[in-house]
Amino acid sequence: MKKSIFLTIIILTISLLSGCSRANEITSANSAEVISDNKSSGSITIGFSQVGAESDWRNINTESMKKSLSADNGYSLIYDDGQQKQQNQIIAIRTFIQKEVDYIVLAPVIEDGWNTVLAEAKDAGIPVILVDRKVNVEDNELFTCWVGSDFELEGRKVCEWLNEYCKANAIDAENINIVNIKGTEGASAELGRSRSLHKAVNKYGWNLLDEASGDFTQAKGREVMAGFLRKHKDINVVYCENDNEAFGAIDAIEAAGKKAGNDIMHGEIMILAFDGSTEQAINEIRNGRISCIGECNPLHGPRVEKIISNLEKGIIPDKYEYVDEDIFSADTSVKTITLDDISYNIVTP
Repeated sequence: MKKSIFLTIIILTISLLSGCSRANEITSANSAEVISDNKSSGSITIGFSQVGAESDWRNINTESMKKSLSADNGYSLIYDDGQQKQQNQIIAIRTFIQKEVDYIVLAPVIEDGWNTVLAEAKDAGIPVILVDRKVNVEDNELFTCWVGSDFELEGRKVCEWLNEYCKANAIDAENINIVNIKGTEGASAELGRSRSLHKAVNKYGWNLLDEASGDFTQAKGREVMAGFLRKHKDINVVYCENDNEAFGAIDAIEAAGKKAGNDIMHGEIMILAFDGSTEQAINEIRNGRISCIGECNPLHGPRVEKIISNLEKGIIPDKYEYVDEDIFSADTSVKTITLDDISYNIVTP
C-alpha cells in the first residue's frame, strides 16, 4: 500500500483516543460493501462513496462504476451508499482513510461542507476523484480532479429550446407559466439547472409561478406537482430537474384529469426534463408526454477508470473534465438551438 505503517499507527491511535462516540460513528457506516476483491499483487483499492439510489440515473451511474472498477480490471472496490445524506458520506470517507485505500471516488450529495474530511484524505496522501457533482472547498487541491456534466449548460439548452419553440409556434412570453420541480437543494445539478431557468425567466419574460424540491425522486416529484396544481390553475410548463421528477409530475397531471403535451395554448402542460438515461424517458418523448430532455450522461465509470490508470502512470489529469451531451425532443418545430455562437442539433429519438 502507498501509506506507511507509521501512518497506520497514528490513525489508529487517534481513533482510540477520540472515544466511543467516534467509534460508533465509524461502525455506523454499515452500508459499505466490497464489490470487487482482487487480492493479486499490485491491485488498486478504491473507496467509492455514492450519493444513493434516488433515481434511475443514479443506479445506472453506480453500475457503470462497479463494472469499470472491477476485479477483472485490477481493482478492489469498496462501495458505500450514502442514502442521500452528507454525514453518511463523511463517515464513509473516514472509513476509507482508515482502510488505507489507494483512491477515493466521491459523488457528493451537496456542494458545501467538505473542507475538513477532504483535508483528512489529503493529509493521508489519498487522491480524491469527484464524479457528477462538485464541491465548494477553500482549497481546490483537496481533490485531484472532477468529471461530469455542465449542469448550467444543460439548463441553458432546455430553456433555449423552449424559447425557440415559443417563437416557432407564435407563443408570447407572457403566456408561459412555469413551475420548477427542483432537485436536491444544494446539489450541483440543482444549482446549475435552477440558475439557468432563473436567467431565462428574466431574459425572456416568462412567469415563474413556483419552485419546490422534488429531491430527484418520482414520489416527491408527484407530491410537489400535485401541490402546484392545487395552488396554480394556469400552469402550462413544468421544469423538472431529472427524469424521475418528470415521471412523477406526469402522474400528478393525469391524476388531476389534465394532459401532458406540447399544446400549451389549449390546456396541455409541457414537461421539460433532464437525464434521458432510460428507455422509459425516451419513450415519454416519443409519445409526447415529455417535450424536451437535456441529456445528462451517467456512464462515468470508464472515465474514472482512465483517470486512475493515468495517475498510476504519473499522468496528471485535467482538473475538470466535462462530458459532451445532446438535447432530445420529438417535436420537429425546433431543429437546432444556438448558445454562445455554438449550434446544437436537436436529437429525435
